[in-house]
Amino acid sequence: MTISLQNVGRRFNQEWIFRGLDYTFNSAGKYAVLGPNGSGKSTLLSVLLGNLGPSEGKVVYEDGAVVPVAAIYKYISFAAPYLDLIEEFTLQETIDFHFKVKGFHAGMDAAAVLELLGLSKAQDKALKYFSSGMKQRTKLVLACCADTPLLFLDEPTSNLDKQGLAWYLELIERFALNRTLIIGSNQEVEYSFCNHFVQLTDYK
Repeated sequence: MTISLQNVGRRFNQEWIFRGLDYTFNSAGKYAVLGPNGSGKSTLLSVLLGNLGPSEGKVVYEDGAVVPVAAIYKYISFAAPYLDLIEEFTLQETIDFHFKVKGFHAGMDAAAVLELLGLSKAQDKALKYFSSGMKQRTKLVLACCADTPLLFLDEPTSNLDKQGLAWYLELIERFALNRTLIIGSNQEVEYSFCNHFVQLTDYK
C-alpha cells in the first residue's frame, strides 16, 4: 500500500503546523517522521492515520486501487504512549478483544503474544495495575502482531527501560519486514533502521 500526500498542510486556528508537504510513502518502506517536540510529528501521523483531515491538499491511499479514508483503519496498526487502553480489561481480555478486530500476524496466536510480552503470569491482571512500561509493551505488541500492511509508531520507546529498548528493536526486526513502517520520533535509537526521513522543519 502507498500513501501519497499532495500539497498537504494542517493548521490549528490560524497557525500552520506544516504546509506544502508533497511526499509518497511506498509499500514496505521504513520511514521516520522527525522534528523537535511540538513540531507536528503526532499531527502528521494523525493525518496519515485518517484521524485528522488535512486543512489543505489531499491524502491518497492506494492498494491496487484507491482506498477510501473511511476504510483505511483495516490496513493500519498503531501504537503510541498517549493511546488509551481499556484499563478495566485484563491482559488476556485486551488481547482477545484486539484480535477480534485485527487478524494475527503469520505464526502468531494469543498464547504467542503473551509469551512475546513475557507477561504470562499477569494475563488475568487488569491493565490499570500495570506499570507505564508494561502498558507500552502491550501497545507495541498489539500493533506489531496484527496482520496489517501499515504499521505506525509514535515515540515507541516512551516508558521503556534499557532492557525494554532492546526488546523493542527485536520486535521491529521480527515484525516490520514487508510492511510499511512510519515512526514519529526525535530519538535516533527508535528509528535507526529507517532509510527514509521526513523532516518537518522543512515544511513550516
